[in-house]
Amino acid sequence: MQDSEVPSQGEPAASSVVPPPGGRPRRRLGWLAIGIAAIAVVVALRVLRQKPPEHEEPAQVVGVATAALGSMPVTVHELGTVTPITTVTVLPMLSGYITEVAYHEGQDVRKGQFLVQIDPRQYEIDKEQAEGQLVKDLAALGQARADLARYTRLHATHSIAEQIYVDQKYLVQQYEGAVKTDRANIAQYNLDLIYCHVTSPVSGRVGLRLVDVGNFVTASSQPALVVVTTMKPTTVEFSIPQNILGDVVQRFHTGARLPVAIYDSEDQKQIATGTLYAISNQMATATGTFTLRAMTPNRDEALFPNEFVNVTLTVDTLHDVVLVPTPAIQTGAPGTYVFVVNRDDTVSVRKITIGPGNGRYTAVRSGLAAGERVVTDGLDRLHDGGKIRPAPATEVAPGATVRAPHPPARAS
Repeated sequence: MQDSEVPSQGEPAASSVVPPPGGRPRRRLGWLAIGIAAIAVVVALRVLRQKPPEHEEPAQVVGVATAALGSMPVTVHELGTVTPITTVTVLPMLSGYITEVAYHEGQDVRKGQFLVQIDPRQYEIDKEQAEGQLVKDLAALGQARADLARYTRLHATHSIAEQIYVDQKYLVQQYEGAVKTDRANIAQYNLDLIYCHVTSPVSGRVGLRLVDVGNFVTASSQPALVVVTTMKPTTVEFSIPQNILGDVVQRFHTGARLPVAIYDSEDQKQIATGTLYAISNQMATATGTFTLRAMTPNRDEALFPNEFVNVTLTVDTLHDVVLVPTPAIQTGAPGTYVFVVNRDDTVSVRKITIGPGNGRYTAVRSGLAAGERVVTDGLDRLHDGGKIRPAPATEVAPGATVRAPHPPARAS
């Protein structure tokens, strides 16, 4: 067995730790990695601290109109009913058979025009009897008066008894009364003969035939002989709430002619015009309304009795007021407001006080000046300060009085 070599005392001992090969390059790589990581952290912090770029809100395309001065009528719009000035139901005034009907259904007639004949023969006979009785009573009266004249002379000379003279005076009075009765009977029979010849009490239009020749009628019985209705002029009745009656009455009593526009039952077409004619003297307590009546010439007979119509009463007209299209008016948390377009094409919420409108335009009493622009379309996504891009829109025309089918304007 060989002994291991032992270093000599003059040689240094070998180290127990031997550095790995390439130790210095590895240390350099470590420091490099640490530096890169630090740089990455710094960059990340800067990126995180930096605010993300704000996305600019796109401008919303909206309709814009310019407020302008104009005139706005103050109107009341209500349902109404055509009410003829006169509607006469002609009833028989006596009994008898109808011998003639002289009108055609739907015919226009004049006052006093012959319509129906009732058999007059019985009344002619009664008249002749009354005339005969009158002749008889006149003769008796003449005889009684002659006797009274003779008795008066005798009574003056005390040639007859007082009682005979007094009785003769009473007898003359009795015959005078009988003659008056006879004459009254004759007048009654003359009136009956007039009633047999039925004429129209008013000018107008007859309705459908209600009786025919051969029917027996009695005094004041139904059915009527005929119904006559005045077609022109005619009136329209409608009711208004009590809270606006004061404005109407004030204008009416000052002599102002309050115009009325009358539209068909569907409220689409104007069919007549008129003026306020009368105001009821009582309020309907069940509805809190007053009934008004308008007069219209109805020359073309566009209105028929009892027809339902829509009525627009113009109470007054406001002049030189600010007008904007009605769609520009909004209602929300701020109250009643509009979006006003600023010079930089942003919008601002502006509270306003509105007045009457006609459906298309609305009057603005305060909060907006003529010449300012307001948004009329595309309002659903707008907010205070939002940017907009105006699109062409119809501007308010001064004096615009266009009427909508259902104008919300009220006297105020």
